[in-house]
Amino acid sequence: MGCTALACTAALLLLLLPPCASDDRIVPGKPLSPGATIVSEDGSFALGFFSPSSSTPAKLYLGIWYNDIPKFTVVWVANQDAPVTNTTSPAPTLSLEANSSDLVLSDGADGRAVWRTNVTSVPPSTPASPTGVAAVLLNNGDLVIRSPNGTTLWQSFEHPADTLLPGMKIRIKYKTRAGERLVSWKGPGDPSPGSFSFGGDPDRILQLFLWNGTRPVMRSAPWTGYMVASQYQPANTSGLVYVVFVSTEEEIYLTYSLSDGAPHTRYVLTYSGEYQLQSWNRSETAWSVLGEWPTGPCSRYGHCGANGYCDSTDAVPTCKCLDGFEPTSTEEWSGGVFSRGCGRNEALRCGDGFLALAGMKTPDGFRRVGNRTLEECAAECSRNCSCVAYAYADLRLSSSTSTGDTTRCLVWAGELIDTAKMGDGVTGSDTLYLRIAGLRSRSGERAKSNALKIALPAVLTSSVLLLAGISLAWFKFKGKIGNGKRRMKLILDELGERNPGQEFELLFVRFDDIVAATRNFSEAYKIGQGGFGKVYMVTSSFVSCFL
Repeated sequence: MGCTALACTAALLLLLLPPCASDDRIVPGKPLSPGATIVSEDGSFALGFFSPSSSTPAKLYLGIWYNDIPKFTVVWVANQDAPVTNTTSPAPTLSLEANSSDLVLSDGADGRAVWRTNVTSVPPSTPASPTGVAAVLLNNGDLVIRSPNGTTLWQSFEHPADTLLPGMKIRIKYKTRAGERLVSWKGPGDPSPGSFSFGGDPDRILQLFLWNGTRPVMRSAPWTGYMVASQYQPANTSGLVYVVFVSTEEEIYLTYSLSDGAPHTRYVLTYSGEYQLQSWNRSETAWSVLGEWPTGPCSRYGHCGANGYCDSTDAVPTCKCLDGFEPTSTEEWSGGVFSRGCGRNEALRCGDGFLALAGMKTPDGFRRVGNRTLEECAAECSRNCSCVAYAYADLRLSSSTSTGDTTRCLVWAGELIDTAKMGDGVTGSDTLYLRIAGLRSRSGERAKSNALKIALPAVLTSSVLLLAGISLAWFKFKGKIGNGKRRMKLILDELGERNPGQEFELLFVRFDDIVAATRNFSEAYKIGQGGFGKVYMVTSSFVSCFL
């Protein structure tokens, strides 16, 4: 049977509408019950009750999940530690209280509130907004409670579960030291809180940690003032993921954004303790992992022990001792066990200077000293005999920094934990000024009169030439000169040292002494490289042995 054009058009419109289309908000007097959802305006996210397949009897959680992909993926859970059951009558509900502007999840059995938002301040309503307070699910996945005048009273983005969505913040507030953390699920089908968490360090606030309980598993380098930390290219797309650090007068935080055309992308802290960047792969209808941390033993907290560092610039990242240190147990170290770390070769003295180690991930356990220039930061550590290292950064170089203290002077005392060599120019790398026994300095800068720079290959080459000259001179003057010192004087004359009033003896430097003076040809003692090879520096204590 045919139909009129108007009727056919109406039927087509009905077919195009999603079945049981729902609103994007909850208002007072219209609670949300199991089986119903609210959906963001663009259809990306849904809010409702869900039950893990493994739970018996059925436990209900209030959550937010992706609404437009086929794989059920939850990004936020309200009542992680207080599930309700689906066997009661009446059923549990989520309602918005008009008097308090709170969202309240009630257990249907006794009406007891098992979770609520705890809105702390409610601005007065305005007649211009007749719709009143409402809880709205936004297109970015944020559930917000809005007052009649549009003010945001509460938002789920400030109470994360295991997932960081674009626009969310992992932050620390400067005044209160309070901030958000991601908390893992307990298991693959158990949304209750697990043992892993990820967030800022409330004591030192410039670095991020992955914890297992209270034990650190992984640590980022302290912030050096950069804004964009990294970019990722999701598979089979033209989109980009921008990871950003921002500092304002009130807080410092990590966030990220997506370029146009990027698929759904999220950071998630898995129940097994991996912090992953996942992107939805449309062609494979699955989540692709773009990045995962920790990445190998050297990225785990303190892997190389106290005063050791992981050199990630090597082809295979390797644990090494910082300059001035040696393995506590050579046998364990050579066997790949680094937990006991390194001990000093020589005790420090108050007047010892500092060696600049560039391209480093600076250690944990620092103390930040405010409002210091580089010179003042160096002096802060130099005059404190217990200070073993310092690092400095000018945060004004970052466009993300607002007014206030834009310097970053970090000082260390005691053992240096979780250090790494990242390489020059790597985002987050720093220059660590390390106090070295026997090195003299003034305000963190080496005094030229207290150090001798030597070119080891050049010395060896010159020694060969000198020995060749001695041999030629020996044959030339053999039988004519009987006195050894007279012979040496004539040799030096022949080599161009025209000073007949002074006699010399040829100095001999053992190779073992040079090895010791350069700390086994440490890269930290390398000062350059030329046609003869690498150029190393030794201290005046080495020179004094031969003068």
